[in-house]
Amino acid sequence: MLRTLDPKDWKNQDHYAVLGLPHLRYKATQKQIKAAHKSIVLKHHPDKRKAAGEQIVEGDNDYFTCITKAIEVLSDPVKRRAFDSVDPTFDNSAPSKGEGKDNFFEVFSPVFDRNARWSTKKHVPKLGGMESSFEEVDNFYSFWYNFDSWREFSYLDEEEKEKAECRDERRWIEKQNRASRAQRKKEEMNRIRTLVDTAYSCDPRIKKFKEDEKARKESEKKAKAEAKKREQEQKERALQAEQEAARLAKEKEEEEARQAAQLAKKEKDIQKKAIKKERQKLRSACKTWNYFADNDADSVKMMEEVEKLCDRLELTSLQSLNEVLASGSKEESKEAVQKQVLEVNAQIQKDREAELQAQQAARNSEQASGGGGGGGGGKGWNEDDLQLLIKAVNLFPAGTNARWEVIANYMNIHSSSSIKRTAKDVINKAKTLQRLDPGQKDEINKKAFEKFKKEHTSVAPTVDNAVPSERFDGSGGDGNTAPWTTEEQKLLEQALKTYPVSTPERWEKIAAAVPGRNKKDCMKRYKELVEMVKAKKAAQEQVAAKSKK
Repeated sequence: MLRTLDPKDWKNQDHYAVLGLPHLRYKATQKQIKAAHKSIVLKHHPDKRKAAGEQIVEGDNDYFTCITKAIEVLSDPVKRRAFDSVDPTFDNSAPSKGEGKDNFFEVFSPVFDRNARWSTKKHVPKLGGMESSFEEVDNFYSFWYNFDSWREFSYLDEEEKEKAECRDERRWIEKQNRASRAQRKKEEMNRIRTLVDTAYSCDPRIKKFKEDEKARKESEKKAKAEAKKREQEQKERALQAEQEAARLAKEKEEEEARQAAQLAKKEKDIQKKAIKKERQKLRSACKTWNYFADNDADSVKMMEEVEKLCDRLELTSLQSLNEVLASGSKEESKEAVQKQVLEVNAQIQKDREAELQAQQAARNSEQASGGGGGGGGGKGWNEDDLQLLIKAVNLFPAGTNARWEVIANYMNIHSSSSIKRTAKDVINKAKTLQRLDPGQKDEINKKAFEKFKKEHTSVAPTVDNAVPSERFDGSGGDGNTAPWTTEEQKLLEQALKTYPVSTPERWEKIAAAVPGRNKKDCMKRYKELVEMVKAKKAAQEQVAAKSKK
């Protein structure tokens, strides 16, 4: 049989049959495969045949090439799995509904056992019999409906990428092979799904379970309806009792409230009459002493003060003052009245000052919340906020849609302070910065650059045996810390366009295109530009969302 094999058609041969293992196939161990190969090599090796006087074909045209290819495939686990996936002796057929209707278990059990070899999981549930429980049947179909197959079809690739003459051709071959494998994998999973669907529709246990479930549901439905009826009757009785109790409680509460209101009104009327009586006593007593004055002007003034006392003093204070006026002399009465007048005037003055302070506090609060550029616009601008404002003004130039709202939103996102800035605050501060001396502007810009330099040149401490990241491992040490010039920025942007992501050693080539900058400098600058663009987009999107609302 070996002598009839075509070496050029080795891919379509049965490798197990070539090595004399057709009875074992995928169950053969590596030890058995090596032993079979050794035995067949001792018999069919070209040197052995040549020594026996046989004419040998030169090169790969000898049938011994088929033996070499067979051991090459079966000794490699990956290649062997690819060949096993397309085993020519495997039966891919599935029974129809008519075949499995009468003798379901005898027809479908061997099919599932045969296809279980493709499962990635070792323990595959069996089909079972009529005595199987619902949990066992459910577990079986759940496993097969979620079947995870290791079967793949790379062995059937029509093109070999090793034969490609260039990289583009090799990529095209890989693309074609991937599409072919995906199509065959899809067909394989459809085959498994069709098998499971057919078995499920023919399974007599499923029909029995459905009938049992239907009977159980009807019984539960009936019991549930009766329970619901009893519960509804109980709820109605409870609701009636609750409504009656609520009615009685409401009537009792209304009666108590009515009595309390009558009592309060009576007490209020008594107190009002008592206050009126005491006020009349005070007026009469003061009038008896001619309001403790020697002339009409003082009398009128004291009369006004007495009216203040009548309006401001409570019942107990009026009673105490009237007792003094009734039992004391004119001097004692005058002293008592003047004392009460002083206390009342002092209280009036104190109330007036408190009201003025409250009004002033309210005005200050309004100014601080946005009036006249106060609050966030005139206070709380530290050096970091000023530097962030300068950066935002440069990042969002004139012409940007809703420019000052975008700048304010950008500052609220990135500011370290808790102060929320409005567009009006930002405009006022920007105008203030424009009016600064050139020397002050230079000082702010210098501090901003020193902060930037400090943040981007600081290196976190590392462990002695730590391995540096390949991503930022540059040949220039710490790199050039000087700011990027406009010319360097243009060269970097052009280099990024010239060398796309798929370019090998991309960053080394980009660094070579920018004089004075190494790989690390270019990568850092690119990361900063990306962060800047992201921040700009985020600020603009938030302002756009607010404007839509």
